[in-house]
Amino acid sequence: MDEFPTNNNDQENQDKKNLNILPEEKLEPKMSPFKAGLLGLFGALVFYQIFGGLLTLIVFGTDIENADVNALRLMTMAGQVLFILLPALVFSKLIYENVTKVIRFKIPEIKEIGIFLVGIISLTALLQTFLTLQNYYIELWTKDIYIFEKLKSAFDQLNEMIEKSYGSLLQPNSIVEGVLVIFVVAVTPAICEEVMFRGYIQKSFELKYNKFLGALITALFFGLFHFNPYALIALTSLGLYFGFAAYKTDSIFVPIILHFTNNFVAVILYFIFGDEELKQNKVIPASELSGTWIAFGLLLILFVIVLSVIFYFYHKKNVNKVQIEEV
Repeated sequence: MDEFPTNNNDQENQDKKNLNILPEEKLEPKMSPFKAGLLGLFGALVFYQIFGGLLTLIVFGTDIENADVNALRLMTMAGQVLFILLPALVFSKLIYENVTKVIRFKIPEIKEIGIFLVGIISLTALLQTFLTLQNYYIELWTKDIYIFEKLKSAFDQLNEMIEKSYGSLLQPNSIVEGVLVIFVVAVTPAICEEVMFRGYIQKSFELKYNKFLGALITALFFGLFHFNPYALIALTSLGLYFGFAAYKTDSIFVPIILHFTNNFVAVILYFIFGDEELKQNKVIPASELSGTWIAFGLLLILFVIVLSVIFYFYHKKNVNKVQIEEV
């Protein structure tokens, strides 16, 4: 007696299962992904910046400069966990149910981490050079345009407040305090902000638009979230690169590592060079302008090369995946 013919689709699904290629589970949000993304942005801004600020005032009063600095550091860490990380996880569960897929809890390949780390190193150097050029031209334009002069005055005051608040948090008096500073400035923000921005918020906007637009919109709000006028373009660029890494690797751990690396290097430079590393509005003399432009051009070429390597890596990876699926 002849056997019944095997269904081709069943056979293909079985082959994919044997190769650990499972069909992608679709997310079914309980509200519009766009509204879900806005909810995350609102949560990050209101919960952390407003509620967190109010909580700090309640605990320490208005004389923040004379408050116990280690208590402030711990409060900063607690604020990020309570008002950024926790809402991201809660929103993901309530709106999408599949927290793992929304946040991108997936272990990346070592090669993926490596190529994106090379990229963040070259991008950081490029953006630092950009800030130098940006500040030179801002200073130049404010001499001739009245409204720019007023804007710069307001930005300088805001920047001074940021430097003061960060300066007190970054000055360690012992090795133990130095480790605590690294946790406050590098470890905690990398985890909490990336889970919220590159996890929950970006995934929401990706579902509404596409991967690149989702990363771009998230990056713009990421830059605004930090309330740092001189570093807005640089922070947005970093956020876009983190978002690019998130959707290429489909792993939250890669942008977390990149974010940590960027902040960790900044902390170490602060330990070595002091508060000069914090200043975002330093202006170079005109004699250094041409050299800075050359450095910017070379660093830009280097970063484009790194991006090309990343695109080639994933093109090759996709080709191999298609070949396996066709087996």
